[in-house]
Amino acid sequence: MSHILRAAVLAAILLPLPALADQAGKSPNAVRYHGGDEIILQGFHWNVVREAPNNWYNILRQQASTIAADGFSAIWMPVPWRDFSSWSEGGKSGGGEGYFWHDFNKNGRYGSDAQLRQAAGALGGAGVKVLYDVVPNHMNRGYPNKEINLPAGQGFWRNDCADPGNYPNDCDDGDRFVGGDADLNTAHPQVYGMFRDEFANLRSGYGAGGFRFDFVRGFAPERVNSWMTDSADNSFCVGELWKGPSEYPSWDWRNTASWQQIIKDWSDRAKCPVFDFALKERMQNGSIADWKNGLNGNPDPRWREVAVTFVDNHDTGYSPGQNGGQHHWALQDGLIRQAYAYILTSPGTPVVYWSHMYDWGYGDFIRQLIQVRRAAGVRADSAISFHEGYSGLVATISGAQQTLVVALNSNLGNPAQVASGSFTEAVNASNGQVRVWRSGTGSGGGDNGGGETGALVNVNFRCDNGVTQPGDSVYAAGNVSQLGNWSPASAVRLTDTSGYPTWKGSISLPAGQNVEWKCLIRNEATTTVVRQWQGGANNRVTPSEGASTVGRF
Repeated sequence: MSHILRAAVLAAILLPLPALADQAGKSPNAVRYHGGDEIILQGFHWNVVREAPNNWYNILRQQASTIAADGFSAIWMPVPWRDFSSWSEGGKSGGGEGYFWHDFNKNGRYGSDAQLRQAAGALGGAGVKVLYDVVPNHMNRGYPNKEINLPAGQGFWRNDCADPGNYPNDCDDGDRFVGGDADLNTAHPQVYGMFRDEFANLRSGYGAGGFRFDFVRGFAPERVNSWMTDSADNSFCVGELWKGPSEYPSWDWRNTASWQQIIKDWSDRAKCPVFDFALKERMQNGSIADWKNGLNGNPDPRWREVAVTFVDNHDTGYSPGQNGGQHHWALQDGLIRQAYAYILTSPGTPVVYWSHMYDWGYGDFIRQLIQVRRAAGVRADSAISFHEGYSGLVATISGAQQTLVVALNSNLGNPAQVASGSFTEAVNASNGQVRVWRSGTGSGGGDNGGGETGALVNVNFRCDNGVTQPGDSVYAAGNVSQLGNWSPASAVRLTDTSGYPTWKGSISLPAGQNVEWKCLIRNEATTTVVRQWQGGANNRVTPSEGASTVGRF
């Protein structure tokens, strides 16, 4: 594994990343997407249990402030349950990653129970929501000396069914896992209750802000909804429904009714977002122009809001270390920048793979895209339209603050060809194969009420004496859209607490405009209730590149 740079070193090179306030709650359609504003980091890769044995939780704890400063609002943690398995599949050695766990003991190959609690506390304290990977469908049934022992012949296992084959059968309500002998029957009341209680334990004792459900094809989506209702109803959740094209009925990527529908149906029944394997399939097998056929590009916002988009993960992509990891369905290197540009500027909830962010040199590019997404206010259900007549993919995305025009491998020369208004180029990479423009940042008449007079520049903000209580953060709110137009719900969180009780952050503001702002303290549990505003007159700054401005409680 490549060395992970410490936060102090990274802070000097980080691009400014204005953050949206965390918005708890379900979508208008009761989907648990936690406000639709998450940007998730997958906080591991396949080989971390071999590359950093018994130390990964410590690395996450040390990296917590950097992860927050990089713009991530949530982190997908590895499976927390003890797994000492060892196996080999097609020459890819593995074991211990959590996917063949044997009990709920937290002292595993990622680190100890205490280290997990410390990592979760540090991440939560930095404002990064902790999402645990959980595996209800299967476990290591034959491992000796485990703390969970469910005897055969009593309905606990799929092989207790009279017909243990694939769905449907007489008891288990999903597809079997491998042979089925390690496949738990989650429909059994005791098995159901065992997981319900453990999810509640992860929430109360280990800072869980949500869950990633592994192999959801193995059990009914209604079960996920019931578990969430019983243990973490207002938390985030996402399901991994991964099937190959041949496994979908009447598969035809041009027909959303056949290849998007099965993913959306799962979400409708589980009331959770779902990984956008429809988009992943097009990234793997289609042209860039075909990416519009992902779940996140659907014309209906009810479909876009449930899409959790990704480029690669621990299963599909390569990993540093032994055998290159699993790499079952890795995206070709020549498309990785285009793929991140698409998922980080378009609707859905994007997930960034750890190795792309911190091991393989894409970090600065991804930070820049996160900045663009945050500043524009792109959310899971934001509107998107695609433009024909150009090579590659051309799309317009309507964020809450700005409109983005995205051109990937395209001959589009000017955003004015597809959108009205003033635009400034925000991203130009891969020899012009990745271009993003944003509205409202060109020259033009502005005022003190939120109009913009120039391109965005980076301004250093500081709030002194921000003494907070557990769960609090310090924000900057002001009279421009980039500072929320004085709305506490849209204020920008300052993430650098290295000099606590001083809070610092870098925010992009329109050059030359007279900006007024104040510090505020707000608890992360609410987006609108302010515990403390800075007193006295407003702070003032005329933005220029590298300018600094200070407020004090």
